[in-house]
Amino acid sequence: MNAIQTASLEGAATIDPAAFRNAMARLGAAVHIITTDGVAGRAGFAATAVCSVTDTPPTLLVCLNRSSSVFSTFEANGVLSVNTLGPGHLRLSSLFGGKTPVEERFAAADWVTGDTGAPVLSDAVTSFDCRVAEAVDVGTHKVLFCRVVTLRAGSTDEALAYYQRAYHVLGEASRVPG
Repeated sequence: MNAIQTASLEGAATIDPAAFRNAMARLGAAVHIITTDGVAGRAGFAATAVCSVTDTPPTLLVCLNRSSSVFSTFEANGVLSVNTLGPGHLRLSSLFGGKTPVEERFAAADWVTGDTGAPVLSDAVTSFDCRVAEAVDVGTHKVLFCRVVTLRAGSTDEALAYYQRAYHVLGEASRVPG
């Protein structure tokens, strides 16, 4: 076992899950709607667990809870779109983050079909249309490594972020002078 794997396993059993979640609430992140469509049908969920992996080839990481109601749909379809939300998408984030039926979630916004067949939010800050290249089980989640097929940039420079269990707007007005 290498040093990174060893370090990640040491002490893991002693970290209280509630304390970990509270610490993670202090890690601000962009808010996204992750969508899919294909042989298993259409589904989507709100997420902050998204990040860049590499630009060669362009790859994102998306974490999906295996007990989620949308898990099997994403696993069967093998494609997804990561849609970064702007300040006008607060209601949409709440719909996709709750128990709202799939039809109502998608009816609340305008969508176009990406090259993979996944729904792409027409007014997203940015969208990444992806194919799942690899998936790894880690704890309660499946980590999806997603190859970006196409990019779509929106017209706003403000993004919706989640920090301390509340929504915040990031943009020009929130820049810290450096």
